[in-house]
Amino acid sequence: MSDNRNTILAVILSGLVLIAWQYFYNVPQMEKQREAQRQAELQKPAPQATPGAAPGTAPGTSATPSPAPGAPAADAPVASRETVLASGPRIKIETPRVTGSIALKGARIDDLALVQFRETVDPKSPAVVLLSPSGTAEPYYAEFLWLTANGSSVKTPNAETVWQQEGSNTLSPSTPVILKYENGQGLTFRRTISIDDRYLFSIRDEVINQGSAPVTLYPFGLISRGGKPPVSGYAILHEGPIGYLGEHGLQEFSYKNIDEAKTSTGGNSRGIVFTKVTDGWLGITDKYWATALLPETTATLESARFTTGDKRYQTDYMLGAQTIPIGGTGVANGRLFAGAKEAATVGLNFPLVGFGGYNKQLGLNHFDLLIDWGHFYFITKPMFLALDWFYRLVGNFGIAILLVTVIVKLLFFPLANKSYASMAKMKSVQPQLQALKERYPDDRVKQQQEMMEIYKKEKINPIAGCLPVALQIPVFFSLYKVLFITIEMRHAPFFGWIKDLSAPDPTNLFTLFGLIPFDPIALLGPHFGAYLVMGIWPIIMGITMWVQMKLNPAPPDPTQKMIFDWMPLIFTFMLAGFPAGLVIYWAWNNLLSVLQQSYIMRRNGVKVELFDNLKSTFQKKSVTTETKKAT
Repeated sequence: MSDNRNTILAVILSGLVLIAWQYFYNVPQMEKQREAQRQAELQKPAPQATPGAAPGTAPGTSATPSPAPGAPAADAPVASRETVLASGPRIKIETPRVTGSIALKGARIDDLALVQFRETVDPKSPAVVLLSPSGTAEPYYAEFLWLTANGSSVKTPNAETVWQQEGSNTLSPSTPVILKYENGQGLTFRRTISIDDRYLFSIRDEVINQGSAPVTLYPFGLISRGGKPPVSGYAILHEGPIGYLGEHGLQEFSYKNIDEAKTSTGGNSRGIVFTKVTDGWLGITDKYWATALLPETTATLESARFTTGDKRYQTDYMLGAQTIPIGGTGVANGRLFAGAKEAATVGLNFPLVGFGGYNKQLGLNHFDLLIDWGHFYFITKPMFLALDWFYRLVGNFGIAILLVTVIVKLLFFPLANKSYASMAKMKSVQPQLQALKERYPDDRVKQQQEMMEIYKKEKINPIAGCLPVALQIPVFFSLYKVLFITIEMRHAPFFGWIKDLSAPDPTNLFTLFGLIPFDPIALLGPHFGAYLVMGIWPIIMGITMWVQMKLNPAPPDPTQKMIFDWMPLIFTFMLAGFPAGLVIYWAWNNLLSVLQQSYIMRRNGVKVELFDNLKSTFQKKSVTTETKKAT
């Protein structure tokens, strides 16, 4: 009766674990994906809409040295991206990695698509759009300005200023563009914009004073993003405003942090402000993409701000005042990163190995932290470097995962051998343990005492079996982190039906792998439909885990045995929603563990009953087949 009660309790607890996992992990993940798709559909503008006023206009004439974000009209109409782009003169951007344009009105960098990255795994799907102009559903742009002191009558370019291009060339890595604006007061503003073959814009601003009096101006740069940017919502990944601000160090804020910031910055905006920052950078990061303002490393920022107001978020910096004498020229240099967070491009700092990227090339202050390697970077960075090295060798990240798993197995081979040897001894004394249960059926204390004597005599460590699992935890976590955050894993294929190692296995057992045309989530909802999503690789992983569990000695306690018996099924459902690359790693790791453990068991004189039974079954079938043929 006691054993039956324990068995029932184990089944109930296992079921609760599975339900809780689905409810708190898989279901929220699916709901977020569906909500993001729904919001994207809702935000598609009507094709007949007309462009509205440019929201997020940056400060211009007579601004204070510490301006607040501009205030767009609350009911400004939204137009399609194509309509807004066609509404004014533009300079085309053309590089191997990005295409887009710069608006002559405001000289904003507000149209950028990443041609090497697609929205889906289909290579014919649209390119990922990073920046969009004001007047669209999701405005996102960068702007560089000259501000004046409060009360000044000097006219400087703002969001409404239409610049003139010198020449008619396209912006490319080999051909910069030059813009010019005269304010009618003796000041000539000249801007040279260049771009490299990756994602770096360089802006050189000159102000030539041919007026009748000296002028004082403040160089200013901003990144503005309208609406509520979508985020994945996972604790292991930062998305939102970010910066490394000199002695203040790394600063990461969620959009909610900015919304709730208590520091008022004027008007109806709120935010977080840092002053007197040297050697800093700041911007906005998504999971795979980012924009960042990169002032000169020797420059002192009078202010570096993360603000919000009027349904938009802004990061900006302001440099110290420049007083330009009559006949003199003021110069300000700015840089903008706008693109994919590739480790080789951004940079990856790690002793002896790693990538320099912009972090080293420009001498930036920890720019590699634009990629969220996390607090356990000493594990995640080596994992990525190993995967990337093997990828460059074999050309497939899936195979790279398999090879890294083998390397990890070899590194922990001595420890795992000791563990498996101890488990093999435990397997060999199972008859003695069973005899103890029969000898002392009602005395659990005596059973435990005699059991420990047997372990002591045979030199068995009863907790050694936990070592292989414990060794997998940091490797499992680091691989999960790498698969989740690095753009190199996005849309990385394996073989067959796995087109994206960073996404779950797309097949489903409960639809007979596509033969039954129904969507369990749509039919039963996320809370119940989530239990009917099971891909091929999670099933393979569950089988390999079940085989490995069968090689281990059975726990003497019936409840523990039942829990261990249910673990492969529970983990199969739990990992069904994880990235396919992680499930492939776990299945491959299990298979290697089975081979290693089987060898050690046989070397220690322990029968591998599972394999022996399978061999016996196949032999019987073979004999039966031969007999039928002879008959």
